[in-house]
Amino acid sequence: MAVAWSEKASSMKVLSLSPSLSPMSPPVILTQDELKKVAAFKAVEFVESGMVLGLGTGSTAKHAVDRIGELLRQGKLNNIIGIPTSKKTQEQAISLGIPLSDLDSHPTIDLAIDGADEVDPYLNLVKGRGGSLLREKMVEGACKKFVCIVDESKLVKYLGGSGLALPIEVVPFCWKFTASKLENLLRDSGCVAKLRNDGKGEPFVTDNGNYIVDLYLKKEIGDLQVAGDAILRIAGVVEHGMFLDMATTVIVAGDLGITINNKH
Repeated sequence: MAVAWSEKASSMKVLSLSPSLSPMSPPVILTQDELKKVAAFKAVEFVESGMVLGLGTGSTAKHAVDRIGELLRQGKLNNIIGIPTSKKTQEQAISLGIPLSDLDSHPTIDLAIDGADEVDPYLNLVKGRGGSLLREKMVEGACKKFVCIVDESKLVKYLGGSGLALPIEVVPFCWKFTASKLENLLRDSGCVAKLRNDGKGEPFVTDNGNYIVDLYLKKEIGDLQVAGDAILRIAGVVEHGMFLDMATTVIVAGDLGITINNKH
């Protein structure tokens, strides 16, 4: 799947695809979590001492944060300041001894490393299935360089193409009204809006005290920027999970190696 996706990207001349950095043809098939770790460790090679770093959230980003903490302990990195994108990442970074700050003190970030739920051939992303999309977008929108790390299962032909959720953070007040507006806006894409629950029968609540409405699409949205702007104009919507034209580099780990895709 990664090869077909890469070939499509190359033919559209949107991505500058470099070959795998090393042959990396393992004798056994790597698990999905091992692929995530490979991508995360490669991303951390972009980190230099003295940087202000955006620390992502999720199973892939966790490996990167662990690696940064390890390099700090070894003395291979120093004078790092982390800006976490969730309470969970904040707790992880504190446990690893990574010094932390926030956007108020550091409005410009040198580098952010985070995962994604989907990546299209133009390096547009879907994020937020972990529930941290607002803080992730604030932090990653303030960085000079945003390195996204994924395994090849996250590659799609178009956003929403996995059939999984496109998350929208909404205020709790009259969330059904907001969900109905979202469904109607994207009705041509066969949109179904569902409130995310916490697995215990209660609404999932974000770090910001909001709810998540997950959109499930049967067709392409069309112009993503137009759709994103229209979503944000709905009163009650806080932010959407489309990260458009934000990633500067996407590192994809697959069974045959690593591919680094750079924005021109």
